[in-house]
Amino acid sequence: MAIDNKSPVAPEKMRILLVDDHPMVRERLTEVIQREPDLAVCGEAEDRFRALEMIAATRPHLAIVDLTLRRSNGMELIKDIRSRYPALAVLVVSMHDETLHAERVIRAGAHGYITKQEATRKIMLAIRTVLTGGVYLSGKMASQIAASAVGRAQTKASLPVNQLSDRELCVFEMIGQGRSTRQIADELHLDVRTIETYRARIKEKLNLKDANDLLQHAIRWMQVEGSL
Repeated sequence: MAIDNKSPVAPEKMRILLVDDHPMVRERLTEVIQREPDLAVCGEAEDRFRALEMIAATRPHLAIVDLTLRRSNGMELIKDIRSRYPALAVLVVSMHDETLHAERVIRAGAHGYITKQEATRKIMLAIRTVLTGGVYLSGKMASQIAASAVGRAQTKASLPVNQLSDRELCVFEMIGQGRSTRQIADELHLDVRTIETYRARIKEKLNLKDANDLLQHAIRWMQVEGSL
């Protein structure tokens, strides 16, 4: 009788790409993920453009993306992924308040949102939920999105800043981070006139008088966001 000496083939690990501009965050996530026998970090990136290169090279099953990236914006990356790699799952892990951002990233094509504060306890639950085809949100956020659907949303969902489009919010936050119009244009790969148009729309939607009023409002907004 013939004996089959072949060893069983080990199942393929699920590949995860980390996209965050803080090396310590990527290192911490790598440590947690690599402990799992069926998961592996296949690459890291600190900006949108390197992330797209790594996706093409490594073909991950999941991209974990921060909203604030070096020389770029996580929301734009999410839209790129949805357009170019529709089968790739995306989980956003961010310091920003989920009340404003979670619904936006889900609309943009992400499959989950978890704050960095919550991630220390629940990152594996979020990862496995998204990898198995689910959507991960905190219980509070899921309830708020459901309430919003029937017109009962309260809190930040009704703030004036929520009137801004995704790109307008990105420009608004970059203004609050102290970037000039030229710097914003360079980072978003747009011309200065386009950024000036966004600035005008933001002032109109937020009922702001002038450029100084816009700057002060944006700075205050970022101070609140950074304290969450």
